[in-house]
Amino acid sequence: MAIKLVGRARRKLRVRKKISGTGERPRLTVFRSNKQIYAAVVDDVSGNTLVTVGSKKLGPEGNKSARAGAVGEAIAQACIGKGIKSVVFDRNGYIYHGRVKALADGARKGGLEF
Repeated sequence: MAIKLVGRARRKLRVRKKISGTGERPRLTVFRSNKQIYAAVVDDVSGNTLVTVGSKKLGPEGNKSARAGAVGEAIAQACIGKGIKSVVFDRNGYIYHGRVKALADGARKGGLEF
């Protein structure tokens, strides 16, 4: 396994032992690939994924950061439609910069609180 992936796995475990999503405040988790970005809202107590949105379904508009912001706004709208107003943000071991930050800012702009 590459050193970069090992470091991310260690950061992911360090973050995940501190945060957990509940029914009233679920966890917003991010997955970032080389070309796409995905977000999911998870209730860790019941083990259910409540909402998922990915940049692949939204279409190729703008650069990767712009698509990440659009995913953030889309996940916020889907959450508000399901009655979820507040979430815990899980950056999933990624550094809070670039596309991850753009997704978080888009979710805040869409109306989510975290």
